[in-house]
Amino acid sequence: MAAPHRTRVHPDPRREALRQRLRQQTRRALIGDGPAVGVDIGGTKVAAGVVDGDGRVVAHVRRETPTKSPQAVEDVIAEVVEELSARHEIVSVGIGAAGFVDADRATVLFAPHLAWRHEPLREAVEKRVRARLGRRVGRRTLVENDANAAAWGEYRFGAGRGESRLVCVTMGTGIGGAIVNSGRVQRGRYGLAGEFGHMIVVPGGHRCECGNRGCWEQYASGNALVREARELARADSPVAHGLLERAGGDPEAITGPLVTAAARAGDAAAVELFEDVGRWLGIGIANLAAALDPGTVVVGGGVSDAGELLLGPAREAFRRTLTGRGFRPELTIVRAELGPSAGLVGAADLSRGWG
Repeated sequence: MAAPHRTRVHPDPRREALRQRLRQQTRRALIGDGPAVGVDIGGTKVAAGVVDGDGRVVAHVRRETPTKSPQAVEDVIAEVVEELSARHEIVSVGIGAAGFVDADRATVLFAPHLAWRHEPLREAVEKRVRARLGRRVGRRTLVENDANAAAWGEYRFGAGRGESRLVCVTMGTGIGGAIVNSGRVQRGRYGLAGEFGHMIVVPGGHRCECGNRGCWEQYASGNALVREARELARADSPVAHGLLERAGGDPEAITGPLVTAAARAGDAAAVELFEDVGRWLGIGIANLAAALDPGTVVVGGGVSDAGELLLGPAREAFRRTLTGRGFRPELTIVRAELGPSAGLVGAADLSRGWG
């Protein structure tokens, strides 16, 4: 006799959402809104600070990232947590990491710019902190994607305040992205949502650290800006002489801040480079608008320091590229307000049980 067929019962998404909200509220009540440590891990630095319940950074430390070794970076994280907790009664610790973070917000699955592959970062940091202090710090340690953390910081305390459907694009070495919808970070089924920088916009284009070709971040990021500036300088183009002069005649000495300073001073080549990067930024945001329909896109990261030199061309390209243009409301593109502190502010606040 055949076994009876069993119908698979799918969970009710509304009930699951309610359970998640209740768990979140319970966690927030247990942890409270006291001072939390936020840590922002970049490819070259580890920035950390104590953040109060209003999003203010009341203490700040910074370390150079020693190597790309996961263990060395974890040692630095434990060191800054120890230093900050010696002076403040910490309720929780939030770590923003540049990479794919699992749904449990404990493990970095993959980091394109660091040598992390399935790295149990939360456990490793907690173990090192206990070894240093003989105790844990705070009631909770959380690992979050750095762009999610920055977006949450802007949503709660920065340029995204009051926006129910927010997208954040962070332009640094690469491009990070995040979505905040009705007070919750949208992490996706496996915790990997928001990796906008690895949308392929030019099939067969520039090679990306992720392994693919033609990713958005290869055309609209700090790396893209510097690559194009150096290429122009190596070609010994007359239009690049101003950049070369600022770099002491060495194309390899051209950096993103150098190009930004030149553009602000009116250097025609630098302005043109930002127009190119801004155009790619606007095209990508138009794609995000078609897929997600947010009300506001906040642009942060080091490249956004150029302000309207970047955002002006981005808005123009966005309007030219937006599907249904002229027949639909347009989102607002604004610059982030929290600057380099956005990631650590957001990570600290999320560790309290928000988002």
